[in-house]
Amino acid sequence: MTQTFGELDHPARLLMGPGPINVHPRVLRAMSVQLLGQFDPEFTGYMNETMALYRQVFQTQNRWTFLIDGTSRAAIEAALVSTLAPGDDVVVVNAGRFGLLLSEIAERCDARVTLVDGEWGTVVDPQAVEDAVKRVRPRLVACVHGDTSTTMAQPIEGIGEICRRYDALLYVDATATIGGMSVPVDAWQADIVTGGLQKCLGGPSGSGPITISDRAAEHIFGRRHVEKGLATGGTVGNGRRIASNYFDLAMIMDYWSDKRLNHHTEAASMLFAARECARVVLEEGLEARFARHAQAGAAVVAGVEAMGLQVYGDKAHKMTNVTAVLAPAGVDYDRVKARMRTEFEIEIGAAFGPLAGKVWRIGAMGVNARKHAVLQTLAALEAVLRWEGLKAPAGAGVDAAAKVFA
Repeated sequence: MTQTFGELDHPARLLMGPGPINVHPRVLRAMSVQLLGQFDPEFTGYMNETMALYRQVFQTQNRWTFLIDGTSRAAIEAALVSTLAPGDDVVVVNAGRFGLLLSEIAERCDARVTLVDGEWGTVVDPQAVEDAVKRVRPRLVACVHGDTSTTMAQPIEGIGEICRRYDALLYVDATATIGGMSVPVDAWQADIVTGGLQKCLGGPSGSGPITISDRAAEHIFGRRHVEKGLATGGTVGNGRRIASNYFDLAMIMDYWSDKRLNHHTEAASMLFAARECARVVLEEGLEARFARHAQAGAAVVAGVEAMGLQVYGDKAHKMTNVTAVLAPAGVDYDRVKARMRTEFEIEIGAAFGPLAGKVWRIGAMGVNARKHAVLQTLAALEAVLRWEGLKAPAGAGVDAAAKVFA
């Protein structure tokens, strides 16, 4: 018996967790545009335009600024597998789930990992990073700019200078901050920075913007190998071959260069989405966009505190676009989250690891970093908490947040 299921027809939920968020309508429209062949001159023109757009988003002059087909984690893995060879040393700045992810991927590359740890809810002192780099002399230093597991934003300023002083490359995962907080790649002296569409950029998960400095590109191209089926004679490669074919940045860069050396079939609809995400960001203006996210995040904080709730972590280093709220005693953690969805069609985020069952995470990103979305979320949260028995001051959260927007 043939079973086809029904047409997709789910409620239009307000996604106010740490990502994904609601996609900008212009991005949805861009994704519906008809496909082109991957070597069609019009399509390769779109590829070049996308590179130019993301140079501006990343605040960089890097020639090698393009897209990795796959989620933001695909871009992370491409960065690490293409720079690290077995036996290489890497220093990982770790104060949350995604710092640990970087260390795990590096271990899968058979690199030697040195962790510079901070407690969850804090950031790592750059001096501790320098001490580790001076001692280890690594090939790479890897860190997360905004770790949504803790909602902390690691200061990157100064780490790039440390890396230059000790001849190490600097990789930064900016998945959760690109398009919402400043990611000044050149000013940071970062060598590789990756992002994702599904958070502040306001797109769907499935494409990872990446930018690569000339010094990192030189190292990566030192490991370039041409696929046997594409080689036309002579040497096939040099250096130790990058362990992944799909995430081989040297080959992907050849594809995005004027060579157009085939690597894979570019995900056209995702390229259209990424291109439109960048256009939306730049039309608004970077500074205006950062200010809007900061205001929305401040309104979330004011609102939850006015309800008598506590914000988790070091507020001096908090991400502007995601807020972790400690669940008060006496309420059912999972039921609050479920009732936000079933009663109000609003999604907020749960937590991982040592914070599981302890904090809810509220995001205000992209199209959702706006007054109406924040006020609706706070009003719904207050109602649900009241239904769960918490005595919160009626309307205090919405009133406090509204004052921030005023």
